[in-house]
Amino acid sequence: MKFGEVQQSARHYINGRWETGTTTGISTNPSDTREVVSEYARADRNQTELAIRAASEALPHWSHSTPQRRADVLDQIGSEILARKDELGMLLAREEGKTLPEGVGEAARAGQIFKFFAGEALRVQGETMASVRPGIQVDVTREPVGVVGIIAPWNFPLAIPAWKIAPALAYGNTVVFKPAELVATCGWALAEIISRCGLPAGVFNLVMGSGREVGQTLVDHPLVHALSFTGSVATGERILQSAAARRAKVQLEMGGKNPLVVLADADLDRAVDCAVQGSYFSTGQRCTASSRLIVEAPVHDAFVARLRHRIAALKVGHALEQGIEMGPVVDQGQLELNQSYLEIGRNEGAEHVWGGELLERPTPGHYMNPALFLARPEHRIAREEIFGPVACVLQADDFDHALALANDTPFGLCAGICTSSLKHAMHFKRNAEVGMTMVNLPTAGVDFHVPFGGRKGSSYGPREQGRYAAEFYTTVKTGYVLA
Repeated sequence: MKFGEVQQSARHYINGRWETGTTTGISTNPSDTREVVSEYARADRNQTELAIRAASEALPHWSHSTPQRRADVLDQIGSEILARKDELGMLLAREEGKTLPEGVGEAARAGQIFKFFAGEALRVQGETMASVRPGIQVDVTREPVGVVGIIAPWNFPLAIPAWKIAPALAYGNTVVFKPAELVATCGWALAEIISRCGLPAGVFNLVMGSGREVGQTLVDHPLVHALSFTGSVATGERILQSAAARRAKVQLEMGGKNPLVVLADADLDRAVDCAVQGSYFSTGQRCTASSRLIVEAPVHDAFVARLRHRIAALKVGHALEQGIEMGPVVDQGQLELNQSYLEIGRNEGAEHVWGGELLERPTPGHYMNPALFLARPEHRIAREEIFGPVACVLQADDFDHALALANDTPFGLCAGICTSSLKHAMHFKRNAEVGMTMVNLPTAGVDFHVPFGGRKGSSYGPREQGRYAAEFYTTVKTGYVLA
């Protein structure tokens, strides 16, 4: 089966069987809207409940499976993803709009994530200690939390599901996975690989469809013990309120408005490179994108001039075309949202430095130039997450002012600084109100074996990725034994 050329119907995977849906959706290529990537099945609440019940019934067996069995399954999944990363990368580029090198890189990362958690399945640790009472032994063990509902976004349709599904299975949980409808085919492709790795029926289930039907059923269902969600702030807050009412465990990643601080002592070429990669690669559709560029006054004008020159030279076009540096926006709705923020910025008095125009290419698609503004802290384009190739520059008087501007946001995912001062770099790392910091690196670009997550409005609950994923996907039990 060639994922890069798939045109068939993508079906649900429920209780070990491929199932049709109650309705059908169509996935199109944002680089060429004439091209149908696939038709995909859409579920209703009843079909979603079938998947949840299948996961619940499979839980007792899988939760007591050996670590070696779970490790073998995850290793097999990772190996096949890596072996087929070119096919998967092409499918991703066709369906989501990332450039082909970005798509292949994401597919490879998904495979590496499964490989990592194959190892983690063998490293689940506990503790044994003496009680404060004589003759009693105490042990602390980790157990799976239960049925996990996974609701994934469209911007990383292979990597984000991988870093949720892999730890869930590694620690003995069962899964019901809902991909975003814009990238349903990528979700199906991942499920197709997982379906052949020897999991018992019901341990992993794929259900595609709307948030209103599939997503809400996962959130409300009493048999779903934990929910891991990545997406918008508004949706995340609704999930938290609903899940808290029935005391389900919740993990939320909800975006950011991430600062990149450029001090006067920075290497400007490196700083501009960090800004371009962080703000505009993946078409700016990353929660870690550095959409607020905070530049110290002595180098402000020079930085803006160099950045304008760089983004004006970026090659925008069809995601599969060789040499393209920025693909299309994911769909028409997101393109219109991006354009509305350009108008908001101009109306509020932000200086439009470059770009933002809609582009025509040989194929009809959702193309726009990367955009750059000079803004003030109160401007909406400097405060609200746009999720597109739009960045703004804020001028700072000095380091202290830059740090204050960096923290002046309701978000707190990540923050970067470009500087040659160890003193300023260390102070920034300690005092930036975020979950991740980068020094002389783009804000977008993280490793899969360390924690991912933020503070304030960006995240809620235990961190994702690395060994810290155990905090969400397991629960702790304390046992006492009279010797």
